[in-house]
Order: sequence, then C-alpha cells, then structure tokens
Amino acid sequence: MRAILNNLCPWMCSCLTQSPLYQNNNYLLLCVYPPQLLWNYKLNLTTDPKFESVAVEVCKSTIAEIKECASEELGKGYLVSCLVDHRGNISDYQCNQYIHKMTSIIFSDYRLICGFMDKCREDINTLHCGSISTGEKDIHSQGEVIACLEKGLVREAEQQPGAHAIKDECKKSIMRVAELSSDDFHLDRYLYFSCRDDRERFCENTLAGEGRVYKCLFNHKFEEAMTERCREALTTRQKLIAQDYKVSYSLAKACKSDLRKYRCSVDTNMPRAREARLSYLLLCLESAVHRGRVVSGECQGEMMDYRRMLMEDFSLSPEIGRTLHCLMNLQTLIQEADPGADYRIDRALNEACESVIQTACKHIRNGDPMILSCLMEHLYTEKMVEDCEHRLLELQYFIARDWKLDPILYKKCQSDASRLCHTRGWNETSEMMPPGAIFSCLYRHAYRTVEQGRRLSRDCKVEVQRILHQRALDVKLDPELQRRCMTDLGKWCSEKTEAGQELECLQDHLEDLVMDCRDVVGNLTELESEDIQIEALLMRACEPVIQSHCHEMADNQIDTGDLMECLVQNKHEKEMNEKCLVGVTHFQLVQIKDFRFSYKFKTACKEDVLKLCPNIKKKVDVVICLSTTVRNDTLQDVKEQRVSVKCRKQLRVEEVEMSEDIRLDPELYDSCQPDIKRLCPNINYGNAQVIECLKENKRQLTQRCHQRIFKLQEVEMVDPELDYQLMRVCKHMIRRFCTESEGKNMLQCLKQNKNSELMDPKCKQMITKRQITQNTVTLNPLLRKACKADIPKFCQSILNKATADTELEGQVISCLKLKYADQRLSPDCEDQIRVILQESALDYRLDPQLQIHCTQEISRLCPEEAAAQEQTGQVEECLKVNLLKIKQEGCKKEVLNMLKESKADIFVDPVLHTACALDIKHHCAAIPPGRGRQMSCLMEALQDKRVRLQPECKKRLQDRIDMWSYAAKVAPAEGFSDLAMQVMTSPSKNYILTMIGRELKDR
Repeated sequence: MRAILNNLCPWMCSCLTQSPLYQNNNYLLLCVYPPQLLWNYKLNLTTDPKFESVAVEVCKSTIAEIKECASEELGKGYLVSCLVDHRGNISDYQCNQYIHKMTSIIFSDYRLICGFMDKCREDINTLHCGSISTGEKDIHSQGEVIACLEKGLVREAEQQPGAHAIKDECKKSIMRVAELSSDDFHLDRYLYFSCRDDRERFCENTLAGEGRVYKCLFNHKFEEAMTERCREALTTRQKLIAQDYKVSYSLAKACKSDLRKYRCSVDTNMPRAREARLSYLLLCLESAVHRGRVVSGECQGEMMDYRRMLMEDFSLSPEIGRTLHCLMNLQTLIQEADPGADYRIDRALNEACESVIQTACKHIRNGDPMILSCLMEHLYTEKMVEDCEHRLLELQYFIARDWKLDPILYKKCQSDASRLCHTRGWNETSEMMPPGAIFSCLYRHAYRTVEQGRRLSRDCKVEVQRILHQRALDVKLDPELQRRCMTDLGKWCSEKTEAGQELECLQDHLEDLVMDCRDVVGNLTELESEDIQIEALLMRACEPVIQSHCHEMADNQIDTGDLMECLVQNKHEKEMNEKCLVGVTHFQLVQIKDFRFSYKFKTACKEDVLKLCPNIKKKVDVVICLSTTVRNDTLQDVKEQRVSVKCRKQLRVEEVEMSEDIRLDPELYDSCQPDIKRLCPNINYGNAQVIECLKENKRQLTQRCHQRIFKLQEVEMVDPELDYQLMRVCKHMIRRFCTESEGKNMLQCLKQNKNSELMDPKCKQMITKRQITQNTVTLNPLLRKACKADIPKFCQSILNKATADTELEGQVISCLKLKYADQRLSPDCEDQIRVILQESALDYRLDPQLQIHCTQEISRLCPEEAAAQEQTGQVEECLKVNLLKIKQEGCKKEVLNMLKESKADIFVDPVLHTACALDIKHHCAAIPPGRGRQMSCLMEALQDKRVRLQPECKKRLQDRIDMWSYAAKVAPAEGFSDLAMQVMTSPSKNYILTMIGRELKDR
C-alpha cells in the first residue's frame, strides 16, 4: 500500500512521516485525495443507497423499534442521521458499533449532517463563518464553522447590538448538533481542539461519554491555568445549555422522568420560551421539591450543578435583563389592580391565605386593607402556611417599592410626604425617584426628636413604625437596602436564607461592606437601637422574658432603648430561651461596632463624645475613652468632672454590660482566642464565664492574653462593680451586707463579712478568689495607696528585678510583712498589712509565696488540713508543728517568716487567738493590738503564778514557745537574729529565754 501511494503521490512520504496520526484512515485519505474530493466522497458515502442498505441490514431490529427512523425516505442520508440521533437508545451491539463509526465521519464535517448545509448556507455566508471547502485550513476547520454559528446564536439570544437574526430552521439545526454532541465532547470538534491541553491538565482521569468531560471542564472554568480559548468555548457551550437543557446530556438524562412527571415541558406559547428554557425547568423542578414532591437524587444533583453554574456566571442567563423589564411591567399591573386596597383582587393570594385569615385575622372585616397588615404580622409564625407566605412576600415586594400601594400608609402620610419628602409636583408616580425612596424618607423622619424638628405627624409615625416592624423580616421588602447591598448580600450572605438572617449577616460584616451598603445598614441598625420592636422575630422569641421582666416598656410602647436594655439586664433569668439569648447577644455584638447603635448611650453621651473623643467611632473605644477620662478626673480630685452626669450614669450601664461577655471587648477577645480554645473550650461566653476561666488559668496564658487579663483585673479591683462574676454571685449578699457601701468599696465590704454565719458559701468562695488575686500589690489599690512610700523604701530590689509584663506574685507583700514584724512600716501601710496577715493566716491560699514554696510539703505533711472545705488556719498550724520535718529550704523559710509575723501580732495566729480569746478579754483588754503588745501580755500572764489561764490557751502558748525554740535551732542566721531581736525587746524576754534554753538543753 505504501509503495502504491508513493508512486501515485510523491509527497505522501512527508505527510506520513510528519503526522503522528498517520495510522488514522482520514489522514491517509487526506494525503491521497485533494480535500474537496475527500469531503464529497464522504458526503456521497452517507447518501449512497448501498451504504444505507448496510445500515438497514445491520440495524434491522433497531430500525423497527424506532418509528421515526423506520419512516425515513431512503437515498437522502436521513436514515443514518436518524440512527445517529437515537444512538443512545440502540441496544444491539453490531448496530451500536456501526453507528459509532458513522458518528466519527458525520461530525468531522457539518455538511454531512442531514440537511444542515441546506438550512444554514445563507447564515454561514452572512456571518462569514467560512467556506464550503477547507482551503488552506486544517481538516478540522469545519468545527470552527459550527462554533461560529453557535456564537452568532448566542449573540442573538443576548440581543447584542448588530446581532444577526439566524433563520429558525438553522437555529434548530445548530441546537440539534449541540444536543447530539452532548454525551461525548470529542464530537464538539471546536471545543475538543480548543480544550485538548486543558482536558489533559484538569480531567486526565475523567472517562469520555455521558457528558463527564464537559462537566469536569465546567468545574475548572475559572481557574487561572485554564486557557482563554477553552474558557470561551466552554462559555458558548454553557450558553447553549441555558437556551436548551437537552444540550446537557447528563441533565436531560437524569431529569427526564421528573420533567415529565411534573409537567415541566415548556409551553410553546410562552413568550421567549426557548431563551428561558433551562431557568424555567430548574424553577419548575425546584418548586416541586419545595412542595414536598419526590425528585430523584440524581436529578437534584444535576440541578445543583447547573444552579451553581448559573450563579457563578450570570452572563449565562440573558433572560435576567428581560426579567427586570418584565418586573417593571408587572409593577405597573399591580399599581392598576391595587391589591393592597383589597387583597381579594389577588386571587392566588386570597386562596393561599384563606386558612390564615380565618384563624389569625378573623376579627377584621372581609376586604379591609388591614388584612394584609395582619398577615404580615403573622409572617413566620406557627399560624402562617407556606403558600400564603410565598404569595404574601411576592405582593409585598412590589408594595414596598411604591408606597401608594399601601392605602393606609398613603392616607395617613400623604401630607407628611409632601412636606418632608418633596412629593409635590411628582405627579403621583414613582418614575422620578428610586423604588422605596418615599418610605425611606418617611422612616428617617419617624425617629427625630423635638429638638431636631421636621418630625412626622403622630398618625403617620404609627403607620411607618407598623410597616418597619413588618418589613424588617426580609431585606427584599426594603428596596433601598436591597439596592445598595445587592453585591454584599451575594458576597457575604448567600447562604443566609432564613427569615431575618440576611440583615444579621450584613450587620456582622459591617466593616467589610461597601460604603453605600454600610450607610444604609448602619442607619437601620441605629433605628433598631431606639425601637427594638423592629426586630419582630426577636420580639417573638423574647416574649416570655418581656412579659416577666420588661412588660412596662413593651405594653406602653415606651421604647427609647429601654426594652433592649431590659432584655440585656435579664439575659440570664430562667424565662430566657436560647433564641432570645442569641438574638440579644447578637444585638450587643453589633452595638460595639458603632456607639450610635446604642440609642441610650448615644443620647446621653453624644455631646461628651464630640468634645472628648471626637475621632472615635467604635462603641468599645468610646467607652474606654470616656471611662478613662472619668477615672483620671476622679484620681486627680478635679472640682468639675469633664464627663456629664447623665453620660457617666449611662457609661456605667455600658461598662457593666460589656463585662458580661468577653466578645463585647474585641481587643481582649482577639488577644485571648487561642487561650480560650485551649483552656476554656466548652465554657459558655455569657455571665463572664470565659473571663473567669481565663483568670483561673492565668499562669498558663500566652503573654498577650495575660497582659490583657491583668489590665482587666486592675480595672475591676479599682471598680469592683465591673467584676461581673463577683456582682452576680454575691448579688444577694451585697443586698444583705453592703447596701450602704460605695461601688468602689464593694469588695472590701464583702471581705469584712466573709466569715459571717449568714454569708452564702458560693459568694464566700468568690471572695476568696478575689483575695488571692489581690496578693499582687498592683491588684490591691488600697494597699498600693497606703504603702506608696514604704514599697520603694523597703522593697526596691524586688521592683528592680520585675519587668512590665510579669506579676510579682506576692513578693512585695512578703517583703512588707517582714517589715511589719520589725515594726518599721508607716501607720497606714501597717494597717493594710495587718489585714492581709489576718486573712492569709486563716487561709494559706491567700499567701502566694507560701503556695509557691510549700505546695509539695503541704501535700506530704498536711493533706487532710488542705482538703478541708473551710480554711481556718489548719494548714499553717500543721506546717508550724512540722517545721523540723520540712525538707525544702524555701518552704522552711516561709514557715519561719510566719512564726516571726505571729510574734508581732496575735491576730495573725488564728489558732492561738481563738484559744486565748477569753483570756485576752480578761487580762489584756486594755492593751491595743499590734506590735506584739497582746502577745507580751499573754506571756506575762503565763509566767505569773497568780493568773490562771484557760487550759487551751496555756497549752497553745507553750506550743508557741516550743516552736520558737525550734526556729532558733533551724533558722538561718538572719532569721535567728531577727527572732532574737524580737525576743530581747519583749517584756517577757526572761521567761521566753528560759524556756528556749531549757528546750535546747533537753535536745
């Protein structure tokens, strides 16, 4: 064969050697014959009666089964084309193989498809889509002709300027070619050669057939590696699918039975049925799903794929522009029919909502315009049914865009609209103003104060508020919001489809919104802060709490931010449910974005903010700015506070609210998020529980979080009312013991009453936690003030070692304790240290240095005492008794310090003080406490044979002498000399020295 070809065609060798596809018969034929003769040969082949006779013989049983093919006239090529059309239904193997081979021939040239050339010749010439012969083009140029025609069809469908109107019979042929190539992308020659490299890159492992390669390429269409030529070819293919769903093999196959079952075939009488076919069929099937009908899972999967395809590239839906035009015409129709005046005009609405009207709105006469208002008030309630909800929202969509369609609003607000919104001369049409502009103008004036002027009349304001409350459920009912936020809704909130979620989503992303959208969302949020009843869903969820705790605000319609403030204050009452709690917390989180979103705060502090914090917008930053100003003025004892009284009052409310949830302090929350996930993963944010968890794990916090928590504790210790957990847990004890105490003295009052028999155990535990916190001098404002001069005088070496980021963990207080024992502190500092000594003597946990150095020894020597629920100095007494058994030097030193401290004041030795209380009263009543005076009095009484002390007191005093003797034996030189100095200055030195000497002699 090769030799013959070489003789006939000398240039054949070059052809064979250069083409990697030399084994393909089409290439061999192309080399042997001139191109035009080759195409004519193939065309004649399809119309040759002998060729058809082979088809009749091989596909005899198949032709009998397919009526359309059995009736075709022989000799014109129609039979083979018919079999190709129905190849998906051919089950006979030999016939299937024969048709497969024929398909590769037919689709290599558009002219071989039955009748295509006759139907499209004129359009090919008009659109300059190529010539009949290939000329100098490659053998696949005919695929480019098809692609050119397809693009022309798309341009016409999109109504592009200068688009050529393709003849209907050619359109059908083009769509038929696209449909026939829908299962195997090799048959779409233009797309196949445009996407060869992309197919290898993205879909190498995807088998051809059943449209799989098409779908794979669609999924990668917007990836950077996709070639522009392939992307263009894919877009053209997708646009053809948008015009006729059958161009998608997988969708047509998967949904065939469902389309038939739910009668989704397009009505041929419908305007633009061809252009809207895919979107129409998707809506039809989606409607069936929403009605609870069964649509096959395979079909629903295909629907999801193509809905996503349309969402990702809106250019695939040319009907969008025409739909908007249609909606404008529908708006005119609704204006003419005016269903807002009588809902019964809208028959679909009347039928869909009949049951709701009979149950929820039966008190309103039939035909009254208030029926629509009643239905809106019951939107998303248990009484509403799905069909009524859909019909109602459809109608309200248009009413929201033309205020005249609400007859009650129009009647009550006509003069206000003319006076405030310049409707005079508007000729009662909406053509010169954007949709919803008049209502937007009205509601902006609805909440103006008397001072601001230009307010709505009372009747009009009531109607505006009514409509605001109803429409806030759905952003589509707020034309201005929807118009300005369309892009942001798609970008941030596409998955938020439940009632009210879209607005919440926009509020959550406030900082990310474009300027126009941010302004309108901010204005609406500002209105909500004044009138929270705009949030209808939240009001329904919070009904139990409102009735129990906030009914006065709700019943009297007094809402200038009071209702939300009441809900916040009662967030954790038993009537609070999950939905209400989430809604209230969300509103709080939104409020921190801008101080204007808190109506009461804005009203009380607007002038102060402009004067003192002019460039600050975020509420949390404004609160910090104002509170810092108040604190500085207080500390400096200025005659006149810069922040006004009304602002200071509201500022306190805001500060307390912010302390309830760490998320309301964004800087603290951001700093501690990793620590929260690690240390407090299952803790609820409310009731300051996460904040408390972080405090309890302070030693394990990251540096950034530790710094923020430490600063928070500094503020709380100066102002205990901002300690949410303390105030909540001790709420009743504060009422019992501290009603006359100032806020800044609240913790001090609770500490003083801690050991009262009436003290609540939970509150007592909380007080102990705060006492432990105060063991750092920075977190004890009273001590810091009283010892201002003593700390640098006696403890400067400790301060020099510290850094700004570290806590001293009681080192300064331990230093001051030792100086207290040496009687070297100033009177004010001495008083504060005495209190600390007395408190820590009863509970070892209040002495951080003792905890740090003696934890192991306590576990080894005093486990039972440490486990006691009530700490009354047992652990300290145990350590003193077991002084000689203590192995760790650091712990031994701390116990020696305790002995030294107890010598200075009997109050710091609770066991001895309790045992000798009666004797102190009888024998030392005239002796003031401190500086070892009462201890010396008891020692003198012990050596005076005329005085009979209580047996327990006598025993405990003897124990103390023994301990001092132990201390003299084991104490380091410095500690022993200090102890000796104390003994030598004691009035009972002779007796004590005698007893210590006897002990040492016995040992």
